[in-house]
Amino acid sequence: MNLREKRDAFSQSHPVINFLYFLLVIGSSMFCLQPLILGISFLSAGIYASYLKGSRQFFRRLLTFLLPGMVVVALLNPAFNHYGVTPLLILENGNRITMEAIAYGVVLAAVLGITLTWFTCYNAVMTTDKFVYLFGKILPASSLVLSMVFRFVPKFSQQLAVVRQGQKSIGRDFSHGSMIQKMKHALTIFSIMITWSLENAIETADSMKARGYGLKGRSAFSLYRFDRRDGLLLSSLLLCSGIFFYFWRMGQFYTSYNPQLIISLPKTFRESLGYLSFLILCNLPMILAVYEKIRWRQARKIAGGAGSATINHQ
Repeated sequence: MNLREKRDAFSQSHPVINFLYFLLVIGSSMFCLQPLILGISFLSAGIYASYLKGSRQFFRRLLTFLLPGMVVVALLNPAFNHYGVTPLLILENGNRITMEAIAYGVVLAAVLGITLTWFTCYNAVMTTDKFVYLFGKILPASSLVLSMVFRFVPKFSQQLAVVRQGQKSIGRDFSHGSMIQKMKHALTIFSIMITWSLENAIETADSMKARGYGLKGRSAFSLYRFDRRDGLLLSSLLLCSGIFFYFWRMGQFYTSYNPQLIISLPKTFRESLGYLSFLILCNLPMILAVYEKIRWRQARKIAGGAGSATINHQ
């Protein structure tokens, strides 16, 4: 976790708040396929990921991984699905490329990018100890396995860099030699990483078992306390999500991609309240970050003014 992540005010909130927030925003983005909702979610996820990881790292990941994957998903749907009543192109074999299939492919691509971006934020905020704190007593074995899965990718990447550097120093990296030698070196590195992964999993399981993890009546030390700020955040989460789900249930976000493209858009201020509540819900971490930054500047200004007054008095 880098310095930017440590300074995030939302990451310092109670784990219940963090988990509920990501459950709401990710779940809403996956099942509500209204384009405006998806646009709000994608922009909010991108802003928060840039804040946590840095804008340079986020845009590098966006250009090298997210966008190519989204383009593939967007192209595959109209290539294999031909539903819809608005044909744009008729192929030689009789299959039609329809506007509805293209639109739904773009929506599926957006859902993929949104979900991966939100999970980037989730991995930065919901650390392993938070997840085990929430589900350790309810589902001890499952929570341990899931926490190991969530941290597997970053740990695997770090260890792979170490192993590659070691193999490269003795001339056995897959960037050296002929094609056959490169394949042998790659298989060697892969074998080392698989062995390391299995050993790491066994060591973690033995360590948790030695500590009595999962035993009935076992107590655990925790630094998490539900304070007044957490109560305000929970109230804000419930209020914004309640308004959003109410309008969703009333059909304000109705969208159809088959057989005809139908997208409902807000026409009055009342119909816009659902979108506004979702916008506030998605950006609660950034609102909290701005609020804490303003408070910090005011505190420094007051402290600086008090110090100047003391010097002048002396």
